[in-house]
This record gives sequence, C-alpha cells and structure tokens, in this order.
Amino acid sequence: MEEKKDVLLRMTDISKSFPGVKALDRAQLTLRAGTVHALMGENGAGKSTLMKCLFGIYSKDEGHIYLEGREVNFRSSREALDHGVAMVHQELNQALKRNVMDNIWLGRYPRVKGLPFVSEKQMYADTMKVFEELDLHVDPRTMMSAMPVSQRQMVEIAKAVSFHSKVIVLDEPTSSLTEQEVEHLFRIIRMIRDRGCGIIYISHKMDEILQISDEVTIMRDGQYIATKPAEDLTKEEIIRLMVGREMTNQFPPKLHSATDEDIMRVEGLTAEYSHLKDVSFSLKKGEILGVAGLDGSGRTELLENIFGVATRRSGKIFKNGRQIRNKTPREAIRNGLALLTEERRATGIFGILSVRENTVIASLKSYVSGLFLRDKIMTDKTEEMIRAMAIKTPSQKTKIRSLSGGNQQKVIFGRWILTSPDILLLDEPTRGIDVGAKYEIYQLIQNLSKEGKSVIMVSSEMPELLGVCDRILVMSDGRLAGEVDADQTTQEEIMTLASEYA
Repeated sequence: MEEKKDVLLRMTDISKSFPGVKALDRAQLTLRAGTVHALMGENGAGKSTLMKCLFGIYSKDEGHIYLEGREVNFRSSREALDHGVAMVHQELNQALKRNVMDNIWLGRYPRVKGLPFVSEKQMYADTMKVFEELDLHVDPRTMMSAMPVSQRQMVEIAKAVSFHSKVIVLDEPTSSLTEQEVEHLFRIIRMIRDRGCGIIYISHKMDEILQISDEVTIMRDGQYIATKPAEDLTKEEIIRLMVGREMTNQFPPKLHSATDEDIMRVEGLTAEYSHLKDVSFSLKKGEILGVAGLDGSGRTELLENIFGVATRRSGKIFKNGRQIRNKTPREAIRNGLALLTEERRATGIFGILSVRENTVIASLKSYVSGLFLRDKIMTDKTEEMIRAMAIKTPSQKTKIRSLSGGNQQKVIFGRWILTSPDILLLDEPTRGIDVGAKYEIYQLIQNLSKEGKSVIMVSSEMPELLGVCDRILVMSDGRLAGEVDADQTTQEEIMTLASEYA
C-alpha cells in the first residue's frame, strides 16, 4: 500500500489510432512523486501522442489514466492545467506579439479588486515572484518576439510552475538551449522535483537523460518496452531497447567526396540587422562543411544571409566563379541553393497541408501544364521521395503535422532535392530527432555529398559535426574565429575558438 501512495500518475493500456496508423498500442507509464521520469523512443514511437492523450489534446481510444489514485479523462489542455498537469511543448505556441507576463497569465489574468479590469501591477508582481523563485532574469514586460527561443522556453516552464502543477511534461526542453542554460534548467527541474512534483522528461539526448532522470521508460512502435532505474542503464542499453537492435556506430562512414574545385566562395559577408561581420570562406564541390559556435554566435544568420532570407549590408558570394546576388530566397533557389531552417514547425513545414503538398511546393513550376498542375507527376515525384527518404507515412494525403519530427524533416529534405540544388544549407537538421532517424539523416547527407552536391551544416552538437563533416568553420560573436579539419580537431579546440570573441 505504501508504494501506491508514492504513485502520482498511472497510465495503463492506452491505445490511440489515426487513419492508417495505430500510434499507441496498450502503452503504459507510471510516474512517482518527487522523481524525474524520462520517456524515450525513436521518432514515431508514440511518446508525444501518449502525452497528448494525458494532456487532453487527443482523446484516447482505450485505457485508463489515474492522477493521485483518481481516474481522470481530460477533455482539454485547460482542464488538465486546472487539475495540476502541465506540458511544455517542443514547438512553442506563444502569443509573440504580447509581452512575457501576458503569455504567462493568459486566460487567468488577476483582476483589480471589485472591478472587471486586469491588474497589471498584480500581474507584474506575480510574474516576478515566479521568476525569482526559478532564478530567471527576464523583464516581464519584454515582448515575446524580441526574445531568443531559449528564453521563450524558460518562460514556458515558468508558466507551468505558476499553475502549481503536480505533473510537468517537458518535451525536448533543451533542443534550443546552450550548455549554461541546460545547467540552469536542470537546477530548476531538481528544485521542482524536490518539492514533490513529478516530471516527465522527453529527450533524445542520452547524456542528459542519464544525468537528470530517476527512472526511464522506453517505447517502440507505439508499445511499452521497459521501465528501468536510470542508474542501471547505459547509452548502449537505451539504444538497444529503443531500436530493437544493436547500433555500434553512431555515424555512417565518411565518404570524403570533396574535390579541389570551389563551388562557392563567400567574401566579407556582413549583415544589416545582426552582428554577422566580415565572414569569408570557400566551399568545395561534394564537401560537407560544418558550422560550429555558441548560441548567438551568428551561425543561423550566416545561412540566412547566404540564402537571401536576411538583408546583407556588404560582401560578395561567388558560385562556380560567377558572382550571385541572392537578394531573395527565390533568387537563391534559382541559383541552386536550398535551406532547411532551424525551427521546423515554424518555418519548415506547412502543417495543415499534406505530405505531397509539402514535398512539391518548392518545385511547383516543374508540374505546370498550361493553367493546370499535372497531378500524376506530382504524385509520382512524391512517391519517389517517400521511397528514397524512407518516410513513414500512412499516405501522401496525410497531413504532415501528424508525422513524427524525423519524418517531417525527411519530407523537407525531399522537397529541396526536387529543386535539384547544388548547395544545401542545413540549420540543425537533426534537432529533436531520435538516434535511429539521425543516422538516416546522416546517410542522406553523405549520399548527397557522394552525388557531388555540397552541404553547409550548422549544429549545436559537436560530436555530430566531427562525425559527419569534412571541415568545420567556428563562429564567435558574429565573426569567423577559425577553420579546422574535422578529422584532426577536438571538441576542446572548437570550444576554445567558439569562445574567442564571446
């Protein structure tokens, strides 16, 4: 009986189907009070679906959910929040044109006593109280759109805490955080845990899981596989349970397809509205060129300026010896460039459109016949990409938002490959993707390199850059701090360069 008192949340035999796919098949989870419980599995294993069934976003088909021993069945996320269950989603859904405190108290604004007006003074005081408790240094009056993703994520966690939640679900909470911010987040998590709160932590980062978790539940193909104490697990054992097979190599063998021929040369690139300054480098045909640096170092801004998303103040870009302008993305695509953006949900996919529409949208001109689009060719091209990318989807007509993150990313890869680019700019191409899908993405990148295409790849994960790239550029405070050979350098050398101007 004592053990039952310790159980905060129990989910048993949870099943959920969507047209053409069974996302959950009798899945289960038991969360104890005062613990951090990691939930792991490949993309498409059912982790997020299980949590959405808990949080009232999805209605489960079968099974039972017990919160503190009482059966619950939340019909909305607001009902879940009111009962002490909060969820911080990987893809943040915030009111960017409102300030921080508006986002935290939206739908439950404090009122002026006896009057139907919002008390800004009380709202500011309540926000500061939560922030001081969590050691967050953010002005409650700051506009959300003016803050980096990392700070917005911390605000979302503060919002969950403000509901005095008993259960907090964190879905990939560190995917956009720096090392220092991760340490701060872990301090917050431990503080909340020590108050008796139960935390469900979804992540693909094994080191973090083993560092922060008390217990780990592993899912595969919508089914429950095992729950074990974190201290009894190793990375290798987690991977074996997740993928159902041994994965001896984290990265495919390097092909080293780079030639001596420069396909692109960048000279003195300086941005108009960011701190990117005087960046020069060359890119070889068939080369995989990595870009490392701390958060805010100018990595994303570099890709955006090359692709024409951001405004250039000065600098020149040459492709095959000829100067190109790339003043707009449309012009960059015509010049044989493609860009996979960092925030897949916000700037990569068209969530309400189908897999087919997302696949062909960048190359629609190829399918025009008179006034009409050639439906059969679009279907054939999409099918070709589904096979080539090993995309798991019930059909081409499935809305892309219902696919796992890894499969969404593969669709975007397919989209750009159909534009026949010579150069792919990849911004965090494996962010929020599991170890199995990551390997497949690495193989795609290597195959593109083998075909003579060149890749510039930004990543926050140094082992990834070392394992996939030929050369690595290191950015620091908007400037190019150095260039290293991926096979000869170390993480320590990259970190030293990344801190040069910081």
